[in-house]
Amino acid sequence: MVLERWHNFVKTKDASILDSLISEDAVFYSPVVHTPQRGNKITKIYLKAAAEVLFSNSFKYINEIHKDNHAICEFECKLDDIYINGIDIISWDNNKIITFKVMVRPLKGILLLKDKMASILVNK
Repeated sequence: MVLERWHNFVKTKDASILDSLISEDAVFYSPVVHTPQRGNKITKIYLKAAAEVLFSNSFKYINEIHKDNHAICEFECKLDDIYINGIDIISWDNNKIITFKVMVRPLKGILLLKDKMASILVNK
């Protein structure tokens, strides 16, 4: 159920989906911010910004492993003609995401992603 709703958000970019998907105590782990971002509000801000930057026609999940209430979803996309490959590590409880951790490669891609995310987040 949680993964289906997450994939629906990725597909539609409908931010209202996040309201019932993200736990009040959620923790977001960014690939470029050294401290965990704690709470529903900041987690949703990061995920909405990621949707703006990453969820284009080229974004797709290419592999998914899940067990119980944990999933690892591998994705790839192109951002300004730079190939980006990464994983989302998602954990949930009571049908709500409690942790969301993102890892991205290569370095050139993560630096570009950092700049694009920062330009959105600075206005939030």
